[in-house]
Formats: sequence, structure tokens, C-alpha cells
Amino acid sequence: MSLLPAAGAVVLTSPPLSRRNRDTMPPLPPPPPPPLLSALPPRVLPGLGSISRRTFTSAAAAAAAAHSTSLAVCHGGRPLRYAVLGAGFAGLSVAWHLLKHSSKDSRVCVDIYDENGIGGGASGVSGGLLHPFSPKVKLLWRGAEFWKECMDLLRSAEQANGATGQDETLIWRRGIIRPPTNEKVADILLENAQSCLQSCSLEVLDSDAAQYLVPGLRVPLNFAVYMPLALNINPKKYLQALFSACQNMSGEASASQSPSGKKECKLHKEHINDLQQLAGDYDAVIICLGAKVSSLPELTNKLPLRTCRGVIAEFQLPSDAVPTYGSHSPSILSDAWLAFQGPRTVSIGSTWQWKSENYSSAVSDDEALTAMEELLPKACAVYPGIINWIFVQARAGIRAMPPLTANGSLPLLGRLDNVVGERSKCSFWLVGGLGARGLLFHGLAGKLTAKAVISCDESIIPSEFTCWKVR
Repeated sequence: MSLLPAAGAVVLTSPPLSRRNRDTMPPLPPPPPPPLLSALPPRVLPGLGSISRRTFTSAAAAAAAAHSTSLAVCHGGRPLRYAVLGAGFAGLSVAWHLLKHSSKDSRVCVDIYDENGIGGGASGVSGGLLHPFSPKVKLLWRGAEFWKECMDLLRSAEQANGATGQDETLIWRRGIIRPPTNEKVADILLENAQSCLQSCSLEVLDSDAAQYLVPGLRVPLNFAVYMPLALNINPKKYLQALFSACQNMSGEASASQSPSGKKECKLHKEHINDLQQLAGDYDAVIICLGAKVSSLPELTNKLPLRTCRGVIAEFQLPSDAVPTYGSHSPSILSDAWLAFQGPRTVSIGSTWQWKSENYSSAVSDDEALTAMEELLPKACAVYPGIINWIFVQARAGIRAMPPLTANGSLPLLGRLDNVVGERSKCSFWLVGGLGARGLLFHGLAGKLTAKAVISCDESIIPSEFTCWKVR
């Protein structure tokens, strides 16, 4: 199944608006109703040229594979063993890329450790809205590359989900709409909306077109920015499917290769107290624990990360109420975001509680009430009809927030041997600080790290992701 909306789908758009003409612009005539998506042919993702200054060439990939093979020879034919701590976005991306990019002739064993299982931490309770832009629709640094790598993982997860015969929705392909609520934000949105990214385009809609997409949408400044190719992901189901993809890759590699090329991927629901207990068993340990990374004694107070607890509230439309939210209407991004998963289910988020030490996904009644008091007014400002929906439950997770750089808040990647202080043949690596954009960042972060681990070459990782070690 293609990750992109089908070709031929109706695009509701108008020419870019200026501040002078947007209030006096005549309304667009009502567009024709959109065709049934299921009746349309799939659209293939167009080729996307990398915008990064450092890309992976076939020669680099071949060098990494050759290095992996030589390591296997040096280890006397025993498997290359990798431990991945954490089964969230970062951990499963690293595991998938370790299996994919290791040499076909080397035996590889990837052990994933997470006491809460797949998606049992903050990744599994995230909002799931996916696009390569800031809240003010500015294309993020290396946004096209982050987006592309994320799409690759989503495709693999969907294929694995289909292969298991599971009839579960992983992805809603209905886009995201962003109406501004004040003049300052309106100016910034109009300026940023001129940026062009073919694989996740932006369109400026007048109020009539925006309200056609989302009946009942409030458009106070008479326009909204629409991301037709943005996605809404079910994070828990996606992570479970990505783990299945890792296992499928292991099985396919083992079936098609000689015993020397066997690959394994296993999940261990175990708590890791410290890194010393793993050092003698693995060639590399990749730490992808999110905010829980500080629980490792070797890394306590050694990483420039801040914790932030976020609460998300889930609502449903009463069964006796007539649905007012279209089954193909996009999710909404504003001061609060509304992630719709059908005409009767929506998640609203998120709160920001800095320096929290509450790692529980459970939410008390008092915490849920406080979250609703904060989130509902923001949601009603763009979608007043939400007041008729019923609160179902709240969920929460701790984000690991990285420091702000000239390129934005970027993940912390790199080798940790000097930080850990361990003197052994095992190398230690970090994928951390994915923050509130873990879903977008995890594909590229996992790929860069896996290739660096396989080749034992940290220079594969761009310096923007490793400069935190210098500071």
C-alpha cells in the first residue's frame, strides 16, 4: 500500500495570499466532492534528491559492508552481537537498520532490551502527527531527508503488518490543516508557506476551502495552510509492525543465505541496571532509552537533556450524536493539536511539564483535569464542536528534550566510550534527545547510527548531531 494519497485526489487550493488581499478575497466556489480513495490507483512516491551536505554513496555503503564482513572474520565466525536498549522509535529504527545494512555474509544478532515491551514508553503514547515542518510550517533543517527516511520505515512496517494478516490501521492519510489564530502567526505562516517540498507540499486555502475540508473549523483570519500529504500514525501499532519487519528481515536473510549469513532479532523484557552487565557480551551497545537514559549510573548527569512530561487527552463523539467530522477530514494543528482517527475519535495534546520525574504513563484524575483545562480552550479556538465530545482517558509520557542549536532542537547521536569510561572491546553509542519530534527524527537518526556502529566510524554521523559532546 502506498503511503501517499492516491493520484487524482481533489486538491483544494487557492493562490498564495498576501496580507493586503486575504480579507477581501471573494470566496471560492464549492469544490466537487472528493472521489472515493479506494477507487483510485496508488501513487508512487516521487524521487527525492537529498539536500544534505553529507550523503551516503554506494562506495560508503560498500565500505561499511566490507568492514562488517572483516569484523565477522576477526571474530572467528561468531555472530556480531548488538544490544539495543529501548523499544521505542529510536531503538526499533536502529535495530532495523543494523539488520538491513550489515553485510549479507556476516552473522548478526540484535537483542532489544525494554522492560515495558514494544512501544511501552513515551513513543507508544505520542500524538502521531507526522510532517517535516515546525508549528509555524517552516521546513525543518534536513527536513526532506528526515521525511524520506521516515517514509521508508513506514512502508516496511505496513508491509509487515499486511504480511501478518492484521487488519489494523497504522496510518491515516488525510493531511493536516493549520489555521492561524492571531495576526503575528498569520504573517509567519504566509511567509513560510512559500517553501516547496514535493514529497510533503504546502497549500494555502481560503476559509471556504478550509471549512469544506473540516466542517465546523474556525478560520478567524480567513485562511489556513494545508499539508495534504502529512500523516497521522498510530504509534503503538506502528512500532509493533516495525518490530515484525525486523523479524521478517531476519528470517528472509537467514533463509536466503548460508549459515554464515544468519541474522537474528530478539526482544527481551528485562531491565538493564547498568552498562557493565552488557559489556562482555556484545560488540556494541546502542542506548535508545529516551528520558530514562539518566537511570544508567554511567550516564547520570552527563548528558545535556531536560525532561518534559506531556499529557494527551482522548475524546469520543457520543454514540447517539450525528458525526460532524468528515471521515476524510484532516487533523488540525494549532496551539493544541487535534489528531482525528475517524469521525468519532480524537486525541488532543499536549501539555508541557518541564523537569518532571513522573515516568508513569498512567494519569491521575487531578492531572487529567488539569490537562483538559489547558487543552480544551485551545482546541475550541479552532474547532468549537469539540465541546460536544466526551472525555475518555488521558495518557502521558516523558520526553527527552535536547538543547537548542542554530539548526533547531536536534537529536544527540554519537559514540559514548569516553563518556561511559568503560575499557573493553564493546563500544557504546547514543541515540537520544529526539524530543517532541521523535517520530520524524527516528528514521534518519537510526540509519546514521547503525551505519556508524557497523563501520566503527563515528564520522559517518554529521557533526551537527555530535557537537553536544564538545560542549
